[in-house]
Amino acid sequence: MFETGRVTLLAERLDATVAHDAPVERARADLERLLALRSRMGELERIRVDVDALRTDPVLADLLPGGGLQPGGVYSVLGSTSLIMALLSGPSSEGAWCAVVGMPGFGVEAAARLGVDLGRLVLVPRPGDSWLTVTAALADAVNVVVTAPGSRVSDAEAARLAARLRQRGTALLVHGDWPRADARMAVASSSWTGVGDGHGYLAAREVTVAVQSRWRGRSRQARIALLPSGGLRRLQQPSTMADDPAREDSIHGGREHATAPWRRTSLPARPVGPDSAVGHSAVG
Repeated sequence: MFETGRVTLLAERLDATVAHDAPVERARADLERLLALRSRMGELERIRVDVDALRTDPVLADLLPGGGLQPGGVYSVLGSTSLIMALLSGPSSEGAWCAVVGMPGFGVEAAARLGVDLGRLVLVPRPGDSWLTVTAALADAVNVVVTAPGSRVSDAEAARLAARLRQRGTALLVHGDWPRADARMAVASSSWTGVGDGHGYLAAREVTVAVQSRWRGRSRQARIALLPSGGLRRLQQPSTMADDPAREDSIHGGREHATAPWRRTSLPARPVGPDSAVGHSAVG
């Protein structure tokens, strides 16, 4: 009798423990299914953007969703103008028109060393308060637009520009933060080489670049050297960081194409701003 009552009591306690832990187990299982689904969506997105991705520097290509810039995509670049130039080099070297808005210090010589065709580069260094209007207008004319926001952008303004970019098939690189960017590229750490104990010359800047896509929770990062010659050299193979759903909206080998169907061969004969120019003569 005593043993039977003890077994019954233990069984009741076990049932209560299982009932108490059941919601936790269900929540954990739901989270695992959600992460698996998001990972699958990211793979499907990669397959989709692989078709139209614009080739970029091979050192950066493995970090980007789809291995390149997606026509109609928005990319936020934080911490380095050299990374922006490297992202421009692929499309520009294949004949695409590119534009840079709101960056008077954009170094055209450095851009040329990275492979940017200055003959197909539109510079609007000082658009003033009209920077967003100029950016939207250039989205109708070129393949890749770089812009440095001169003021805060609302979600509604960003959504309207994103719709225009998708319609025109133009990629946008933002020098700074941007609402709901498709991917964010940031310099997570930086150091210089070449200087000894109080002597020597700066040889190269080494940076850890991290990229996170809006479509997946995992970010990819790699150690890269920014060479004085203007090129990039990979120091470490890209690695994938652990899933972190809470950071979805935080920072986030080239594939060459035989043809470039997205190439535009001419610009519309209309001004895009009071301080605009084609080629590198606009930089002072």
